[in-house]
Amino acid sequence: MRKIVVALLALTGFAVAAGDPPGFAVFKAADLAAIEQQLVQQVGAQKSTSHSFNDFGTHLMSMSHMETDGMAEIHETMNDIFIVRSGEVTLTVGGTVVGAKSTGPGEIRGTSIEGGVTRNIAAGDIVNIPPNTPHWSRMGAGGKATYFVIKVKAK
Repeated sequence: MRKIVVALLALTGFAVAAGDPPGFAVFKAADLAAIEQQLVQQVGAQKSTSHSFNDFGTHLMSMSHMETDGMAEIHETMNDIFIVRSGEVTLTVGGTVVGAKSTGPGEIRGTSIEGGVTRNIAAGDIVNIPPNTPHWSRMGAGGKATYFVIKVKAK
């Protein structure tokens, strides 16, 4: 029964109780832990996966799990906020994206970053990455991390 409830919550982006204002949502710790476990179990050959929550108009929310280095990226119109739930990540910000290519409106990806500043982030850390800031998450051998992502549309 618990698996069915978790699956329904995951599909609906969390249920809203009667009388709650439009756009209001509560993401309970137990539900987030269940989604994190689901992500860990479903990680495939790409060694990364994510779960999208609602699009709230001004911002988007998701949870990601990765077991390999990510792509270097720039979001021209989005501010990224990462809240690390588990694991550790080596994050490089700034510098220049190597092999930069547009992958969609306002989105640029590449293979790595030259220059920039490197920070190690771990469970409990919160990171704010402004729009137009190159960033690249790396795991290292055998590394795993799960993090909550809030993408805020820039003004």
